[in-house]
Amino acid sequence: MTVRVGYFPHNNSLFVLRHRGILERALPEVEWVDLRDLPQPGRADVKSALPSVHSDHLFTEGGYDFIGTGFTPPITALGNDRDIVYVGISGPRIENGRLVTKAGNGIESVADLKGKRVGIAHGSWQTTLLLFALEKAGLGWADIEPVDTDVHDGGALLLDGSLDAWVGAYPGLTAVEAATALHTLVDTESVFTHPSLWFTRREFAENNRPALEAIITALQQSDAWIVQNPRAAAQYFVDDVVARGGTADLDAWEAALRGRPFGIGPVTEEFLDEQQHAADLLAVNKLLPKTIRVRDAVEPSIGDFVVQAATAN
Repeated sequence: MTVRVGYFPHNNSLFVLRHRGILERALPEVEWVDLRDLPQPGRADVKSALPSVHSDHLFTEGGYDFIGTGFTPPITALGNDRDIVYVGISGPRIENGRLVTKAGNGIESVADLKGKRVGIAHGSWQTTLLLFALEKAGLGWADIEPVDTDVHDGGALLLDGSLDAWVGAYPGLTAVEAATALHTLVDTESVFTHPSLWFTRREFAENNRPALEAIITALQQSDAWIVQNPRAAAQYFVDDVVARGGTADLDAWEAALRGRPFGIGPVTEEFLDEQQHAADLLAVNKLLPKTIRVRDAVEPSIGDFVVQAATAN
């Protein structure tokens, strides 16, 4: 049976695994599906909806059976009645990015963002970080002008004044730091743990357990290699950018990978509490169509295997 694994650069672990050939030893018929090559719907309205492409492709013909993302997509999936289960999470990625503005522009706190244009890669962890930050300041989504910058344009828009603030992430944040003085409004650690995470369809988890376990094991092995070889891993990302006509800094990518946790752990109560808090905020701010219960997506036996695989590696 062919197992289709989705990947893209923003889930670093799966992107490296795609290039390592480790999973193929356990699943010779594995098919790798680049999310960027699949049909992309129009962008969701940043003021009233969330993009759902990551989870949609788990349930569409020609999509994939397994995917890794940031914090928000599984919440979106559950809000759209997608029957998913969590597979595992990384450690906290608190150094990955933060909410910034240009120094000296009069914006000193999140409360000063009322009525301001704030750039995010909408639907990613950046949406959640901004919502958490606004909540702490007594503000909501309707109090700001959110701007969907995708994952590429935010830094340039902040520099040219099109944005008042931006949730930046490394390595892209490195170039902005070099170009201007920044003021940090909120760091990631002060609002949530921001792990990477992996999830699948419940049907796949129940009916293809050996394949799911093979993917988990291969990810653990590949992540261990990244920790020991961050520069070689960074080269995969640089090569991908160049192949697509862009430019990338190997040193910046290596630094970004060195600052991120690798290895998969089971979902924790702390993580689930953060997911539920985010889900409730998304619903209250009318970005999610309904309230959900994230613990409905937990299958304890998967977590048990994740722990077993981590111990073995």
